[in-house]
Amino acid sequence: MADLKQLAEQLVNLTVKEVKELADILKDEYGIEPAAAAVAVAAAPAEGGAAAAEEKTSFDVILKEAGGQKLAVVKLVKDLAGLGLKEAKDLVDGAPKEIKAGVSKDEAEALKKQLEEAGAVVEIK
Repeated sequence: MADLKQLAEQLVNLTVKEVKELADILKDEYGIEPAAAAVAVAAAPAEGGAAAAEEKTSFDVILKEAGGQKLAVVKLVKDLAGLGLKEAKDLVDGAPKEIKAGVSKDEAEALKKQLEEAGAVVEIK
């Protein structure tokens, strides 16, 4: 049990960048899509949680709806999220869905702008 407790402590103390790297490793090497786990770990309060709450540095890009240009949105989501065509279509069809999590404010704004230009309705959280 001590090993699991130590592992849990290490996971809770990961930075957003480390969580992203862990998610990539799980996906690439083990075929595990850890979207919910990565968000949960990234959202876990670290020491100085009050300071982190004051200024948000990690944002999620949420596709609310595809809009009138669904095909263009599917193609763009495919490219932006690094998905296959079927996965991108499923994501767009299942809106509202998270496209990217834990990105910087500038990247989130850029993604939102691109998606809105393609006709999608997007929200940043």
